Amino acid sequence: MLARTLSTYIASFSGLSRSAWLISFASFVNRSGTMVLPFMSLYLTTELGFSLEQAGVAMTLFGLGSLTGSYLGGYLSDKIGYHRVLFWSLFLGGALFMVLGFVKSLHGIYLMIFLLSSIGEAFRPATMSALAAHSKPENRTRSYSLMRMSINLGFTIGPAIGGVLAAWKGYQTLFWVDGITCMASAIFFRSILNPQKAANAVKTVEQKPLEQPILSPYRDTQYLLFLLLTTVGAIVFLQIISTLPVYYKQDMHLSEGKIGGLLALNGLIVFLMEMPLVYTLERKMKRLNCIGAGVLMYGLGFAVLNSAPQSLVIAVLGMIAISIGEIFNMPFSNSYALGRTTDANRGKYMGLYAMTYSLAHISGPYFSMKIAEKHGFDTLWYISAVLSLFAFSGFMMMKKRNPDPGKHPNIQKEELVPLPAGQSS
Repeated sequence: MLARTLSTYIASFSGLSRSAWLISFASFVNRSGTMVLPFMSLYLTTELGFSLEQAGVAMTLFGLGSLTGSYLGGYLSDKIGYHRVLFWSLFLGGALFMVLGFVKSLHGIYLMIFLLSSIGEAFRPATMSALAAHSKPENRTRSYSLMRMSINLGFTIGPAIGGVLAAWKGYQTLFWVDGITCMASAIFFRSILNPQKAANAVKTVEQKPLEQPILSPYRDTQYLLFLLLTTVGAIVFLQIISTLPVYYKQDMHLSEGKIGGLLALNGLIVFLMEMPLVYTLERKMKRLNCIGAGVLMYGLGFAVLNSAPQSLVIAVLGMIAISIGEIFNMPFSNSYALGRTTDANRGKYMGLYAMTYSLAHISGPYFSMKIAEKHGFDTLWYISAVLSLFAFSGFMMMKKRNPDPGKHPNIQKEELVPLPAGQSS
């Protein structure tokens, strides 16, 4: 049993390109320095003395900037190349993190957060395009999982260290660490990405004449419905970096170190479990089933916070449920989106996909903070569970209407990753 588990774990990493590993490593370096965003709500409310509603406005402006950056990142990736977008997004974003630490006025904070997220979030669709260009169709889901695994390892390290640094040296240190790691990642990405080599590799694998004109994502109704439901799920999930840390601090009276530990638990679970689970799930479940199960777990993770008197054990159980939901949802959600693209429109499709999380950043924190302030966190967690159930129902409806989800007539069929000898699907 142990040998078979180990064999499956090792097999889940096989066949991935060198570039996919290097992109994942650069993402790890970047996310290891992610210390500002998980503590932004706490920084604004405890260090600068802003109200919950003002902190919600700040996070909403982060979402507006993220929306702008996601659209521009996707558009520019198709126009000037993902490699240029990656470099300038990370390098300029790092500089802005350092500047943000010196801004103390409310409106100055608002402006800086908007600019920072506008530039920084262009990174997301560019990274997706880069990974698609440097991986084969049959292992793109696992390539994306590898990158997420590295991101979550970084996110395990970042908040844990950030919580210690915030308590020891103060929040100012976090801005410098985040800025430096962004710049370091920008330089590393520039050194490893060879767009011409990737283009040649892709041509040999998957370039065939299209039988139909390239479809615009704005006319792909199935994809637009998918984006709507993904946005609802993202609104629930992203409370992990907005309202949940505040709940831990104000209602559960946890220290910054314990809050960082709980956030790090999310990254640790995803780091340890995502690759082997994705390797198994992609052969046993339809993508929309996985995506739907994931959003359902989000709701369960927040609802469990209301199930018993507040305790660290309940907080841990809630975080475990949210983390498992993330494993089920995000790799297959990204794979679904990539499965509807061609080389010519991939940036636009993935830009819109990234914008779903930007929209969640816009609407989620402000209304969540407002609900928590006026009606309490208990009400907020129940509403989150209802939204998760709504998104789950929508994904199941999509699966019923489209028996072969993610496959568009003008896209080549994705090949399954070969199973190890002796196993069957």
